[in-house]
Amino acid sequence: MTTRRRVLAAAAGALAAVSLLAACGQDASGGADDGATGTVTYFTFSAAPDHLKDLDAIKAEFEKQNPGITVQVQTAAYDDYFTKLQTAIAGGTAPDTFELNYENFVTYARAGALLPLDERAKADQDYDANRLYPKAREAFQFKGKLYAVPSTFSDVVLFYNKKLFDAAGVAHPTADWTWADERAAAEKLTNKAKGVYGDYQPVTFHEFYKALAQNGGSFLSEDGKKATFNDAKGLEAAQWLLSKPGTVQPTVAEIGGKADYDTALFTSGKLAMWHNGIWQISKLAGTAGLDFDIVTEPGNTRKANAVFMNATAVSAKTKKATAAWKWARFLGSSQKAVETRLASNWELPAVSDQAAFDSYLKKTPPANRKAVFDALADIALPPVLDAQQSKMQDIVTQALEKAASGQATPQQALDDAAAAVTALIK
Repeated sequence: MTTRRRVLAAAAGALAAVSLLAACGQDASGGADDGATGTVTYFTFSAAPDHLKDLDAIKAEFEKQNPGITVQVQTAAYDDYFTKLQTAIAGGTAPDTFELNYENFVTYARAGALLPLDERAKADQDYDANRLYPKAREAFQFKGKLYAVPSTFSDVVLFYNKKLFDAAGVAHPTADWTWADERAAAEKLTNKAKGVYGDYQPVTFHEFYKALAQNGGSFLSEDGKKATFNDAKGLEAAQWLLSKPGTVQPTVAEIGGKADYDTALFTSGKLAMWHNGIWQISKLAGTAGLDFDIVTEPGNTRKANAVFMNATAVSAKTKKATAAWKWARFLGSSQKAVETRLASNWELPAVSDQAAFDSYLKKTPPANRKAVFDALADIALPPVLDAQQSKMQDIVTQALEKAASGQATPQQALDDAAAAVTALIK
């Protein structure tokens, strides 16, 4: 799944929030009975189309261990998912359980669409909170309460082509690289005459907020009431991204709107470094003649890594609360779910049991799979603007595009974007 598709999904979810606020009450602690048996509906975006068989395997084991409960799976394409979810909730036909990503979780929790899960978690002898990755568990809490069970995570790393590095006599990237190290290597590795580029990092909201964090900056003020990404640290982060197109990576004009241009460039051996997510690993590992590895992304004043997290939430209006909780817990932490996800490269389970990842770490390529977990030490979660997420992301990306095309200076673009985002908050 590409970064672009993730951005589209976050945008759709934020748009849905406008209707959610009107459709849901603010107190979701009541209204759900303790239905412990029957059919539980589950709506998901990550299973289709590549992992439906894997989900069926998890579902079959759950139903075997929980006689009397049947899970009915519903799926939607990632780009359509949140619009359909919002429509179902607004129409009173919400699924009992559904998948949420971090960017949209806060909006749905604040809208009262989710059932708080702490009481059921405490009463469930089969639930071990410590088995879940602590930072993932914290990410899906709202006002101190658990509203969704973390199920998976994936993060962004620096992929690199070992053959290109070796041919150019450039040392391979290391975990302590800085932006300066990356830039120096990219310049040596770029050979436009041969169509080889040293680096590729999209100039978008998602890359900017991360670069800002790598530079020690803050996207919003401490009280969350004002955009602050147009300060000196934000300008430096923007200039870092903007310095790449036309020098060490292709320009937007050179790409010409070609879908998955960066993927094709890397798999064809024409790209030395690529900022992308670990969901690319299985595809790259099957590419003949490609010798690659990964490392955590370079920082400037500090390390900061983008991490995407998904979780299973329970509808505030469900009539099968107990059964729904059991399914959410099983998806997040059961041995069957963990083993199935790892075997199928269906992202990674959000569990803290490192022994569970032994089989994953032993697979090659890439040799340095440990970088996937090293990245979790310095997480940079995206800023979330309740009910305005898509607008915020579009404002920032469009501002960066203006700067890239010369329609505005980087400072002017950031100033305009910060003013527009602050207006959204107010």
